[in-house]
Formats: sequence, structure tokens, C-alpha cells
Amino acid sequence: MKAAPDAQRRLLDLQGIDTALAQLAHRRRSLPELAEIEAVAREISALEDERVRAQVAVDDLDRDIARFEKDIDQVRTRKDRDQKRLAAGGALREIEGLQHELATLNRRQSELEDAELELMEQKETAEASLSDVKARLAEAGQRRAAAEARRDEAFAEITKEEEFKTASRAPLAGDLPADLVTLYDKIRADLGLGAALVRAGRCGGCRIELYGADLNRVKSAPADEVVRCEECRRIMVRTAESGL
Repeated sequence: MKAAPDAQRRLLDLQGIDTALAQLAHRRRSLPELAEIEAVAREISALEDERVRAQVAVDDLDRDIARFEKDIDQVRTRKDRDQKRLAAGGALREIEGLQHELATLNRRQSELEDAELELMEQKETAEASLSDVKARLAEAGQRRAAAEARRDEAFAEITKEEEFKTASRAPLAGDLPADLVTLYDKIRADLGLGAALVRAGRCGGCRIELYGADLNRVKSAPADEVVRCEECRRIMVRTAESGL
């Protein structure tokens, strides 16, 4: 393939833009905020599981306390009924029976109230745990929001640079021979670098020094000949820096 030396040299400008675009794409993929957001998301997921468990513990204790309160109310109702019957008087045997039942109900009420008190203390601890995990969830959410804001700001900056580079690429590529650009794009798609400067007798793509027949081939090639590296197959652009 033939191409004017100036066109070949301008390939390096095109490669410079494409390299910058590749670097911007890499920067977009590897922003530290992305890893931070992912880590915080995992933390929030774990905290949400912890919050659910803590909420279930509080809800279970609420149900148990409500059940004890219902049982206590039933005992109080029976005591009130027995006390009214006792106040109304009656046969000695009936009075003794009522007194025995009242004593039993008093013990039952005391046991239920003690158990309820223990559950209420457990609920207080469970509610403290729930409040703690909710606070940690809120704090993690704030960290995620801050990281997302920094990510969006970085994305906007990268997009702006990408748009500028892309806008400058189009006219440059349009001024170069179509077949040269096609070859360059094909190589770049395969290798990431389509054209490289030969500097001091060394290919700028694979960094291998030219010698022997390969060196003679490049040296003797006409200036308008598009020369490719035998090792990496990239287009080798020759300038005064090439040392040929």
C-alpha cells in the first residue's frame, strides 16, 4: 500500500486521539468510585438483612408481650369476679374455694407480670439494636450517595473529553486516504495500537529493535510505502527520529 509520508505521519496524530479515547474508556471502567459503590452496596445489603432480623425480633417480642398482656387481663378479670363473689358472702366452703382461687390467681398474675417485664427488657435491647442498624444503614446510604455523585461528576468530565476527542478525530480521519484509515482501524481493532513511530531503529509498537534483513527492508522502502512490523504487524511510521 502506498500513502504520502505526511499522511503516514498524521496517522500518529490519529493514533494519539484513539489512545486518549481508549484511556478515557479505561478510566470510565476503573473509577475508584465504582468499586466503592459496589462495596457499599454489599454492605447495605448485609445491613438490610440485619435490619430485617432485628425488626423480626422486635415484632416477635411485641406479639409475645401482647399475649402476656392478654393473659394478665384475663387473670385480672377472674380476680375481680371472684372478689365480688367473695364480698357477697356465702357458704364457708365456697368462700374458702374463692380464697384459694384468688391466691392462685395472684401467683399467676405475678408470674405473668414478671415474664412480661423480662420480655419488655428484651424488647428494649432489641429496639436499641434495630435503631443501631438503621443508623448504620442511613450512614452507608449517605456514603453511597456521595460516591455516586462523585462518579457522575467524573463520568460527565470523561464524556466531555470523549466528545472533544471524537469531534477532533472525524476531520483528521476524513483527510487521510480511506484505504490507509481502513487498514489502520483494522489493526487497531485487533491490537489496540494501529500505527507506531519507529524511533532509533526500534518499532514503537512491540519495542523490538530492527536488525538484519528486516532493518534493510524498512530502510530501503520508498518513503510512500506503508511499512508494517514483521513482529507485531502494526504500521511503522518513519520520521527523522527513526534512525534509519
